[in-house]
Amino acid sequence: MSSEPTGAPQAQIDIDPNASAKRNALLLSLAQAVCGSAAPISIALGGLAGLYLLGADKSLATAPVTGYNLGVALMALPAAMFMARVGRRLGFMFGSVIGICGSLLCSYALIQADFWMFCIGMAMSGGGSSFVQQFRFAAADQGTPDFKPKAISWVLAGGIFAAIIGPQTAIYFRDFFAPIEFAGAYFAGAFLWLAGVFVLSMLRFERPATKAERAGADKGRPLMEIMAQPRFMVSVLCATGSYALMSFVMTGAPLAMAMCGFSPDDSTWGIQWHVMAMFGPSFFTGNLIARYGKEKIVAIGMALLIACALVGLSGITLGNFYIALILLGVGWNFGFIGATAMLTDCYEPSEKSKAQGANDFILFGFVAFGSFMSGQTLNTFGEGGWDAINMVVFPVVALCLGSLGWLALKTRRATAS
Repeated sequence: MSSEPTGAPQAQIDIDPNASAKRNALLLSLAQAVCGSAAPISIALGGLAGLYLLGADKSLATAPVTGYNLGVALMALPAAMFMARVGRRLGFMFGSVIGICGSLLCSYALIQADFWMFCIGMAMSGGGSSFVQQFRFAAADQGTPDFKPKAISWVLAGGIFAAIIGPQTAIYFRDFFAPIEFAGAYFAGAFLWLAGVFVLSMLRFERPATKAERAGADKGRPLMEIMAQPRFMVSVLCATGSYALMSFVMTGAPLAMAMCGFSPDDSTWGIQWHVMAMFGPSFFTGNLIARYGKEKIVAIGMALLIACALVGLSGITLGNFYIALILLGVGWNFGFIGATAMLTDCYEPSEKSKAQGANDFILFGFVAFGSFMSGQTLNTFGEGGWDAINMVVFPVVALCLGSLGWLALKTRRATAS
């Protein structure tokens, strides 16, 4: 039996506990770049395409965007439960196939000038995007607790490329089927989803539990018990507030710009700057959360949403629209990533599917409502519609900040006792 001589240096093998998590996070970031491009196309052109199909009637112009967000909301729970059975990789690939079908249906509906078919296609695209919304949770499923906020940021950082790919696809392919507007952009969007299928096929996750394993596994606490936690309630409220406000303002912006005489390309560029601002800070948001805490980053995000509203109220020049949309994007990034990181503290691994699904169902239900009310607000208030949209920001932000203060007070009292 041999042994190393006394005092001989021993080889140290440093195994990164986050190696697999980092690989998946990078792949999910790349998938976010291509699959996530569908959202800027839908948001930038959805309302304008609605106007194109409806003519002078503006009251339902944002119905297609509402259909998109409703698709995200309605598929949130089914998507989470479906992936719990078949696994993340196959689930994400299936979601991309739904996105392909939705984009192709939108393109065909525009060629046929069928408004309601277009809304259905947008809802299908939203259903595909509900799987994309799970990318951030999938990245946080692995790795050490300290890496989870960074993993979420890495994935959402892929959105910076989606911010370029999506709007540029809309600009360059919008007239591909001329004289029919917008159909080419949605047709091209189907190929972005297809690229996503290829990227997602390279993911590596633990195999999903078998039916027998699921039957005998610990299912965790009841959903209502999880949702009753103060931290869960506040995280969902802040995520919903930041995302619904972003949807409300962003959906109305292209229509408000059109009412002010700006071109579709002007509004598409505005959405591009906005989406870049949404995802650009993700390169460092995770580090800021690790340094300053989740709640403080959420509060800073809410302050930036207030700044967006103030800029929007100060004028209707192209610069006002662009600066407001940029502030809206950064505010969303801080508020949403911070709140998502807060949510991951509220459930055990066995509870993740129902907790994440419930969160996204609530979240995107309000996002859909926000996008619908954006068009209604513009139609009701006419020239003052853009001001009315910006005024809604103040009470919603106040509610979110109040909830953060309540949670901080409750936590301090619990610690003291």
